[in-house]
Amino acid sequence: MVRDRGRRMNERGASRMGCLFFMMVVVAVGYWGGPIASSYVRFYRFKNEMQSQARFAPSIDDGTIRRRLVQKIEELGLPDEARRLTILRVTTPREIRISATWEEVIALPFMTQTITFHPEVRVRM
Repeated sequence: MVRDRGRRMNERGASRMGCLFFMMVVVAVGYWGGPIASSYVRFYRFKNEMQSQARFAPSIDDGTIRRRLVQKIEELGLPDEARRLTILRVTTPREIRISATWEEVIALPFMTQTITFHPEVRVRM
């Protein structure tokens, strides 16, 4: 026991500094990556809703699809330009295509980033 105590007195603290540096990196990634990640989460949730509506397309009309997608846009807090949806039914091959485009400006410390999202779904009916 006396040796362990003596050995601890001679430690330089290098492992403690490494842990502190690692924690600072994790916090920085979370701080700067959080806003970007939330934008991509909203994008994937909206694209999932587009896929869902496209699967039900044979039994519902374009107006209903548009209304449901606009409701999802409002729920997710997407920009107004996302409301410009394109719904196209193709006869050969028989499919539906739904797409939208919008930009999000993400303000990060020391910089701003503009990300363009373009979700597109194609489902054969």
